[in-house]
Amino acid sequence: MKDNLDDFDKSQNTPTVRQRKAAYKAWKTIRKKKREIVGKDTLKIDPFLTVNRLASLVHPETEGRAPSETKNASYGRGIIGLFHKTPPDIGCGEFWEVRWAFGCPLDCSYCYLRGTNRGNMRPRFVKPDSVLKALDGVFGDPTFNYGKPAIFNTGELSDSLMKPELMRQIVDKFEEQKKHKVLLLTKMGPKSIGFLLEKPRRNTICAWSINAIDVAKRWEKAAPSPEERIRAASMVSSKGYEVRVRIDPMFPVPDWKQQYEDLVFRIISEFEPRRIILGTPRGLWKTIHYAEKSGTDMEWASFFAEDTGWGKKISTTTRLEMYRFMFDKLHSLGYPLDKVSICKETTALLSKLGIKFKPLTCQCYGQE
Repeated sequence: MKDNLDDFDKSQNTPTVRQRKAAYKAWKTIRKKKREIVGKDTLKIDPFLTVNRLASLVHPETEGRAPSETKNASYGRGIIGLFHKTPPDIGCGEFWEVRWAFGCPLDCSYCYLRGTNRGNMRPRFVKPDSVLKALDGVFGDPTFNYGKPAIFNTGELSDSLMKPELMRQIVDKFEEQKKHKVLLLTKMGPKSIGFLLEKPRRNTICAWSINAIDVAKRWEKAAPSPEERIRAASMVSSKGYEVRVRIDPMFPVPDWKQQYEDLVFRIISEFEPRRIILGTPRGLWKTIHYAEKSGTDMEWASFFAEDTGWGKKISTTTRLEMYRFMFDKLHSLGYPLDKVSICKETTALLSKLGIKFKPLTCQCYGQE
């Protein structure tokens, strides 16, 4: 890996120290203003969601779709649930969720969580005791997941690190058994990872969602900068955790090739993710509807050109170009392409890329 990086022309593809400092200063100003706004909603959170209220919340990506036949599809009255409504023309599948919270304080413009609870994205939490009890039910059931190990995603309906003191209890619960693992998906930075740095946990997988700088500045304004996320991911990786990276959704903004080339170089320069997950935006009708009602910047939706089983997408031609470009850049940096996944993409496009996928299996989180 190092030899590949040494051959890379850093002078032309990475910003100078002065440029980084100037960009970071501007970023802090923008983010501070945005957080002042979204923070008002965060302070108004209900203490905890009731189990009855939890059961009434519908995943924004599954409403109206027929479920597959799966035994024991939920535990704890829906706290532990199976995502199992993937359309047949999408190369994804089932995975388990820990529904410990709903919503997110980061307020990203394109976020599909806008389709949950009529656009209300303010964070709401389930009582920790209820979550831990549901996990005990899973761990004590020898028939769970047909007796096979599973990875539980805690970041499908919220940011996994938006409440570190609650997530600490969940990851520690997974350390009480040796079969299953928990996955944390986040956009948070170093301030949120203290409990992870205290000690390594063999049953915890961490994944960071990291986008190109221009995309983050426009549509992820309240989130920590990409540089902060890379630093946090690197710190956690250095403690022995398995760390994955999502570069999703990738937008074909002007100069997108340079933007995403810079991003993968910065990531690989800091650490080597166990897996890299790529994806492009999915325009679910509820996401678009409630994003428009919120008054957020809607230019992200201008890239959509066709309909698929997972909402609107940018054109097939552009998606193919973006994926092939990313494969080429990752390969040039020595990153193994068998560790690259594509999320929620059509089976037709995956076939054009020559990617083998397992039907009804999550390509990103459902495998080690």
